[in-house]
Amino acid sequence: MIKVNGFDFPWEEGLTVRKLLDKKGYTFHEHLIVVKINNVIVPDEEFATTLINDGDEVQALHIFGGG
Repeated sequence: MIKVNGFDFPWEEGLTVRKLLDKKGYTFHEHLIVVKINNVIVPDEEFATTLINDGDEVQALHIFGGG
């Protein structure tokens, strides 16, 4: 089990940041999402290769502007 934005989410072998974003239905462009694993920012160019481990805490935050 992992935590995603404070909520439990099932972990699976080979889970990458990209796979997690797809499973969660995050449709924003990669450059508009900041992902942290255990408080360490994952560069968007590494989403497809960065593995998430069982027990990790993941934060996925959409970046948007307003006025």
